Amino acid sequence: MTQPAHRGPRQRRRGAPLLAASLLSLTTASQGANTDPAAEGGLAEDVSEVDPVVVTATRTAETADATLVPVSVVTREEIERTQARSTIDVLRGLPGLSIASFGGPGRVSSLYLRGANPNQILFLVDGIKVGSATTGQTEFQNLPVDQIERIEVVRGPRSSLYGSEAAGGVVQVFTRRGGGPLRTFGSLTAGRYQTAGIAGGIRGGGEQGRFSVSGNFDQSQGFDACAGRGAPYFDGCGTDEPDADGYTNYGVSASAGYDISERMSIDANFLRAETDVDYDGAFQNEARNLQQVAGVNLRLRPLDYWDVKLAAGRSWDEQRNFNDGDFASRFDTRRDSLSLQNDVAVGANHLVTVGVDYQEDSVTSDVDYAVSARDNIGVFGEYQAWLGPVGVKASLRHDDNEQFGGHTTGDLVLGYDITPDLRVTAAYGTAFTAPTFNDLYFPGDAFFAGGNPDLEPEESRSAELGLAGRTGPMDWSLNVYETRIDDLITLVPPTFAAENIDAARIRGLEAVTVGRLLGTDIRANLTLLDPRNEADGPDDGNLLARRPEQTFRLDLDRSFDKVGVGATVFVAGRRFDDPANNVRLDGYGLLDLRASYAVSESVQIQARLENVFDEDYETVAFYNQPGRGLYVTLRYTP
Repeated sequence: MTQPAHRGPRQRRRGAPLLAASLLSLTTASQGANTDPAAEGGLAEDVSEVDPVVVTATRTAETADATLVPVSVVTREEIERTQARSTIDVLRGLPGLSIASFGGPGRVSSLYLRGANPNQILFLVDGIKVGSATTGQTEFQNLPVDQIERIEVVRGPRSSLYGSEAAGGVVQVFTRRGGGPLRTFGSLTAGRYQTAGIAGGIRGGGEQGRFSVSGNFDQSQGFDACAGRGAPYFDGCGTDEPDADGYTNYGVSASAGYDISERMSIDANFLRAETDVDYDGAFQNEARNLQQVAGVNLRLRPLDYWDVKLAAGRSWDEQRNFNDGDFASRFDTRRDSLSLQNDVAVGANHLVTVGVDYQEDSVTSDVDYAVSARDNIGVFGEYQAWLGPVGVKASLRHDDNEQFGGHTTGDLVLGYDITPDLRVTAAYGTAFTAPTFNDLYFPGDAFFAGGNPDLEPEESRSAELGLAGRTGPMDWSLNVYETRIDDLITLVPPTFAAENIDAARIRGLEAVTVGRLLGTDIRANLTLLDPRNEADGPDDGNLLARRPEQTFRLDLDRSFDKVGVGATVFVAGRRFDDPANNVRLDGYGLLDLRASYAVSESVQIQARLENVFDEDYETVAFYNQPGRGLYVTLRYTP
């Protein structure tokens, strides 16, 4: 997976004009382009190495090597080269990121970024906030990988730009984009567990317009999701259902854009994913989910140095639960958002951003919530400067939450280019996370405690030091950080009561290297994590649940004319499934092998052998994970 290349003052000096030039390219950020904005900005400086343009780290367009913030970028090319079959495949093993999955394809999965809770990670789809207002999580495992053009993962607190839910970082998914000559694309996949998939689409455009439409259908008979014990021991799924748990996913995405003039453009995006998932459960064993997001972006350039973006969107997260075919429950949440952002370039080396965000979350359910809607207004500002070898990024935001009042967060990042190939960075940021509707109001019963209306918002402070550079053909980075969280929300077994932990402390180290050596593309990263409960009580000093202490990923790829071969090694250390650290989950290692053959310039046959050694492992206690499996894909990409 691509990591940002940190290449020192040579690129740093060009960073400021590139970002200023992005104001002249109105559609770069809205289209999620992978091209250098300088190409459209008419700069005289020669830019021979084109780096991805990222927009999530600062809400403005900048090249990945110019940003001072740790960012991982996964492109469509890399998704296809690694033959990823799901969004989990794409995200697993990225720096600082770990996943806990309740079984096989489509099962509920939790994402931990730098040890932060899943509800502390903001998910965006084409700039629109997505996720469930009841659980605070996004069903990212059901976002169709065939609809994804690019993913950006920003590590570290970003509440100062995005508000609540961005304490641990931001994951932004960009769907397929149009443009260029009319083209069709498609793929067919088959493999173990009676897995089958078909995807395809069409895209194109002219001098002013662009469009893309694509869809997918995936299904798998699956395997037994859970090996948990039955009542009264509510470990794992709390039941014994030794059957195959299937999964079906239907997805469609569409986008269209038009450049009304040189100073005005409009883009609209739509994504819909429907899933039907079987699982093992004491009270429910089937879920039908709908995730949908629609948005529109209007970009204006009133003056050459002033860019205005107006964005509006709505996301839906709807779920119907069944028990042996009988309806059991319904949870529908909706999120409406509206944003106005102004970017003003002050000379060639300064950029000022000011904006306002509005968000309203609402819940419709057959479960009675004491409060079913709330809104939030956030006002933010950001200053970016490039002063010779020094880079500065500072941001400040105030959120007025209807339930929890005002919260002010800030972030400061400094960078210094010691040499043309060596950069040092330092950062400090604060963040907050509002409790979810489930945390606050979910009704209890004879087995579970339910919500706690007395919960306080989580507040955190993070400090970070980074060193990055280039040695020979390899780009590398090293980041160490510490995050301290007050009032961390956790669910305490066996009744899973929602409680605030007075204090938690997370320390981590991330080492990343990317490059090409002896004709082989190499991407490797190591994460060391020490997430601790520091609250007074019986769990003081324990590891926070479900976060591995070590993760390592290595990707190797090489081409021989029409043949491509590659391998991925992923290793995760031990973790504990409970706050008391009584249930230990052992570490494990996975090896995936892949090969491809180019039948023609447009047609490829690909094969991927997953979990070569048939490792038996768990990321959540009692929940099974896929065994060894072979998957073959026929891909058409003109």
